[in-house]
Formats: sequence, C-alpha cells, structure tokens
Amino acid sequence: MAGAAAQNQVDMAMSNEPKLATPIYEVGEKEALGHLGRASTSDSLALAPVVEFEADLEGEEPTEEDMATLRRVSGKIPWTAFTIAFVELCERFGYYGCQVLYTNFIQWPLPPGSATGKDPREEGQPGALDMGQRASFGIGTFNSFWAYTTPIIGAIIADEYLGRFNTIFIAIAFSIFGHILLIISALPSVLASGKAIAPFILGVIVLGFGTGAFKANISPLIAEQYKQSRPRVIKDPKTGERVISDPNITLSRIFLYFYMFINIGSLTGQISMVYVEKYVGFWCAYLLPTILFCCCPAVLWFCRNKYHRSPPTGSVLIRAFKLWTLAQKGKWSINPVQTRRNFKAENFWEDVKPSKLGDSRPSWMEFDDAWVDQVARGLRACSCFTWIPLYWLAYNQMNNNLTSQAATMTRNGVPNDVITNLNPISLVIFIPIVDNFLYPALRKANIRFTPIKRIAFGFMLASLAMIGATTIQYYIYKEGACGHYMNTCKDAEGSKIPSPINVWAQTVPYVFIGFSEIFTSITGLEYAFTKAPKNMRSLVTSYWHFMSAFSNAIGQALVSLSEDPLLIWNYATVAILAFIGGVLFWFHQRPTDKKEDILNMLPDSNYIGRDRRHSIASEHGHGHEHEHSHSHSDASKAV
Repeated sequence: MAGAAAQNQVDMAMSNEPKLATPIYEVGEKEALGHLGRASTSDSLALAPVVEFEADLEGEEPTEEDMATLRRVSGKIPWTAFTIAFVELCERFGYYGCQVLYTNFIQWPLPPGSATGKDPREEGQPGALDMGQRASFGIGTFNSFWAYTTPIIGAIIADEYLGRFNTIFIAIAFSIFGHILLIISALPSVLASGKAIAPFILGVIVLGFGTGAFKANISPLIAEQYKQSRPRVIKDPKTGERVISDPNITLSRIFLYFYMFINIGSLTGQISMVYVEKYVGFWCAYLLPTILFCCCPAVLWFCRNKYHRSPPTGSVLIRAFKLWTLAQKGKWSINPVQTRRNFKAENFWEDVKPSKLGDSRPSWMEFDDAWVDQVARGLRACSCFTWIPLYWLAYNQMNNNLTSQAATMTRNGVPNDVITNLNPISLVIFIPIVDNFLYPALRKANIRFTPIKRIAFGFMLASLAMIGATTIQYYIYKEGACGHYMNTCKDAEGSKIPSPINVWAQTVPYVFIGFSEIFTSITGLEYAFTKAPKNMRSLVTSYWHFMSAFSNAIGQALVSLSEDPLLIWNYATVAILAFIGGVLFWFHQRPTDKKEDILNMLPDSNYIGRDRRHSIASEHGHGHEHEHSHSHSDASKAV
C-alpha cells in the first residue's frame, strides 16, 4: 500500500507530458538555462555554474527522431570500475565464504571424534551446534534481514556526513571485526566449552552491519565512475554509422559485470570453504575468507586518487521528506478515493516547486525545480520496489532450505552446501551471454527490453525455480526410506540414509534462480542508481536492499513450513507468491515502463546540498568535481 501511494503521488506528472512545448530530446542547453533563470525567484536559487563532464560534450545531442530511429550502443567502461568490482569480489568471497557454513554450523552436531566440526567421511556431515533446521533457518533468515536492513544506516552516513568512499572504509572495519568473532566461535576450545553460540551470534550481527553499510555504497561508487550522463549521437568507429551512445546501456553493462564479479567471489568462497569445513574444520573455513577480505582496503587506498567521488551533501534526506510532506498538505481526505485523486492530480508536485511558491517558500527549500522532479522520480523507483520482497522469498530458499534439502539426497561424497554454487556458476556463464548476445540481439531487433520488463521476467523465472524445488521435494518424500521425515532418517548405526534422488537434480532451481537474478536483481541496482537524485543514490540503493530484509521478515512466517513433513508446502507457497508478485508488479508498473526514456532524460539539478567537507572537488582536483548539472526545462513535467 505504501508503494502504491508513493506511485500515485508521482503519477500526476505523467499527465503533463502532452503539455511539452518543446520535445524533450530537442531542449538545448541555452533554452534550458533560460528556463531555469526564469524559474528562479531569489538570489538563493541563483543559477549555479553548469559543469559538464567531458563525455557529455562528445558527439551531438540527439533529436526526438534520433532517439526513435538510431541504434543504441554502449560507451567504454572505465578501468577504475574494474578495481572496485575486484574489491566487491573480495568482500563477497569473505561474506559468502562464511555464510555458506552457517547452516551446517548451526543445524548439525559435532561429528563423532571431531573437535573442529570436520567430517571427512564420504557421506559425513560437518556440524557444530546441533540446534536443528528450524534454528538454522531462523538464524539464517535473521542474518539476511539484518544485512539488508543496515544499508539504510550506511546510506545516510555516506550521503549526508562522510561520503561513500569513507563510509566504505568504516564498513570494512566492522566486517573484519565480525569475521574475527566468527573465527573465535569455531575454535575447538570454544566449541568444547558449549559457549560458541555467543561469539557466533555477535559475529553475525557485527559482520551484518559492516556488510550492509558496504553494500549501500559500493554499487553507486562503481556506477559513478562512468561520467557520461545523457545520450549522445556519435559515429560508430567500426561502421561509420550514426549511433546513440546511451549511458543507460553502459550502466547496465557495468552492473552486469559488477554482478559477475560478485558471483565469482561468492562462487570461489563457497566452493573452497565447504571443503575446508569438511576436511579441516570451521575455524579455518572462517579464517581464510577473513584474510582475502583484507585486500579490500588495500585496493581502495591504492586507487583512491583515481576515483570520481561525490561529496556528502548534508541533510538531503530531511529536505526530501519535508518536500514530500509539504506536497501532501491539503491533499488528504476522509474519502480514500478522493485522497488518491488528489495524490494523482497534476499539481501534486508542481505546487511545491520553488518557482511556484516564490517568496512564500520555506527557508529549508534551497533547491531548484529540477530537484523536485528528481525526488518524484526517486519515489517512483521506490514504488517500483514494492513487490520485490516476493521475489526475494524465492531467492532466499538457497541460503537455507535448499541446502538442507541437499543433505537428504544422494550426494556421492559431495558436501551438501557445495551444491548452492550452481547459482553463481550459472550467473558467471549467463552474464557474458546476456551482455554479448541476448541484449544486443534484442536492440538490433528494435525490442525495448526495459528495466520494468526485465524485472517482471525475473519474477517468472524465480517462480519456475520454486516449482522445480517443489517437484524435487515431492520425489524425496516419495522415494526416501523415511517418507516425509527424511531430515532425521538414519540407520541402526546412526548414519544418515539419503533419498535415492541424486543431488544434481537441484541444478534446475539453482540455475533458474541464477538466470532470474540477471533480470531482477541486477536491474534493480541499475534502476536505483539511474532514477535516484544524484545526492541520494546510496539512500535509494539501500531501499532496494531493504526490500530483501523485508522479505526475510516475511520469510519468518514460513519458518513453521521449513521442516518435515511440510517442505513441499513451503516451496509451493513461495512459487505461487513469486508468480503473483510478478503479475502484480507488471500491472502496477506499466505506466512507468512507458515513460522510461522521459524519466532518463530529466535535466540535472543544480542542487548539491551542503558539502560538509567544503567541496572535495576544490581540495583534490582528481576528477572529484561536484555532480555536473544541467538546468531545468519544461521536459521535467514528464516525471
């Protein structure tokens, strides 16, 4: 309901599109500057110097006809983006290399004669705390909830106080401390004492905070290394034809490869650590990811003067909230239908623009009209994320229930928690295929596979993945020696009796989930970055991550289904919810999908907030300039 209300509030400007006096793609810089000058009503909103990125000065500004007819191509990805992607690889190796161990560490007891949790037998099961599947599911779900809630804290710190780069270093410090606590919890002496749960839970909490603050800022940092902000008409160096260099295509590619680095890190961390867990013990499996994680601060510090870094901008969130509150003033009614109409009215955002308020605007309104339009667009992005928790419900099954399912299947010596790596393997394989073949083929066929369409398609793939998991669980119960109680199925000697179903049948749900991530998860990061106001990018990205946390909160309602004999119902319920979520998402977001180009072409705002570090652009001069800005034009009415 909150997401629907947010969309209703920004829908009103959609109806303004026909009023454009000049087509959005034909608004020139001089015309735009003139408009902003007329819109400003006092010296406090005087026109700031317009700072263009060099990339925006290359080529020609496209006309409306160019946008409709010319082929779109990607720009060049800067090398600095790959160094940040490597940092993310190391962080994901550290995080997932530890997280993949949580299920076995919590659920199963110490193997006979083992002090470290290792069990090198062919069908051996590593373990430590012996708390059962529901406890492992509950703690695992809490971990995911916490790690995806804390990005909001990290985003506020970054956007308002320290900047993204400095906040990432603080997050790294917390993460290293959390890793150390995990190592302590797995020491043989601590396991023998029976008190391992305390340092383990504390480590999960501290590591989760560091992870969240890191995630809120690392993806905006990598994306802002690409400096072109608007489409430009250039000549293809290979063919000589006129094409459009589209920054949104380039950013999509950046996020694709960023996500591929994420999965290379998680893949190598998860595969290697489950074998270390099995043959050495949990203490070593927690130690090695910590060592590699320490590469993160080293790489960032070495390249610090090469990065484009945006300064913190003061209380931008507070101003955005005040703006949203002011826009609602006088719009509420005891009749909910009338309230909805008021929120969708054409004047909802127009009435709170500085040019409209004139001298009556409040003292905190230090921004221009263009920033109002960008806040409206950012709210639209947040509205887009309303249904995403139903997608994450399916994705989160990989972190616990599918790992437990693998433990009840015939594995032939393969650790049950190594199968989960089919997911990152599928991503590492499919991402280059999608980038080099699928997406170019769709563009060549003039098929606009917009972000909204991609996200909706990902929902359907996630639903298919859960249908596969439901089918596998059905046959585990049907063919297993203990029927609907395979998690506790043991022979007279106490060894687990697996179902005859081969564990590699799980390829179906894992690959479908991986393929769905390309269209939903990667696109969500891209959408958060491109639609947020430039001084609120970490915040909107953190809201995207928070939807995963919200999904884990919903997942707690399914804990009662996460045990024999109800696991079929668990997977079937999630499959249905993912399908319904995809359908509702598409119908809810169709108006946004039709306005994709218009939203991307909104003019930039001159408002950069209050730089608490007195403008790092002037201090360092390493390309850390203020976010470049373009003036406001009538095109902003199309928000």
